[in-house]
Amino acid sequence: MTIRLYCFGESGNAYKAALALELSGLDWAPVHVDFFGGETRTAAYKRDVNAMGEVPVMVDGDYHLTQSGAIQDYIVDLTGKLTADTAEGRREVLRWVLWDNHKLSSPAGMCRFLMNFLPEAKRPAEVIAFTQARLHSAYGVLNAHLDARDWIVGDSVTMADLSCCGYLFYPEPFGFDRADWPNIDRWLGNITSLPGWKHPYDLMPGSPADRA
Repeated sequence: MTIRLYCFGESGNAYKAALALELSGLDWAPVHVDFFGGETRTAAYKRDVNAMGEVPVMVDGDYHLTQSGAIQDYIVDLTGKLTADTAEGRREVLRWVLWDNHKLSSPAGMCRFLMNFLPEAKRPAEVIAFTQARLHSAYGVLNAHLDARDWIVGDSVTMADLSCCGYLFYPEPFGFDRADWPNIDRWLGNITSLPGWKHPYDLMPGSPADRA
């Protein structure tokens, strides 16, 4: 049975789940959610898809699951792929997924939204500057960790990598320049070299060009 993923191309959190599904080799299909048209805020969406009013949402038969990290964990349980070989390694993967959700993806997603998807007159300059400072610190942590490492945990790609890269492939400006962070740049190159890797706008429906 084909797994369905409610998503849209601009969502870095949805990308984490979509990329995990794609690289795991599971049979899956995207279901486009019109976020910018207000779909996630409708009563029908909250009733039938996700009471939290968010993406991604994975549907596997009768099983519904939300939150990208939980979906990634489900994929690991289903396939045994994209994880570490030991209990200690699996906890290390979880540690980086939790760090990403709090320290990297959350401010990156907000900053990118404020800088690119709000009317220019409504973009809060002080909030953006504060968020970019937090991101600068997070990039430093990740860049230092990746010194002499190809992957965040162990010797192969895991969900830690697929979580932390979630927003870093997007072209819209939000204060991240790969050239400033050579270890992150090299690591992102490792990810793009994986068989089956796709850019978020190629993997999921929906992009800013559709609204131009």
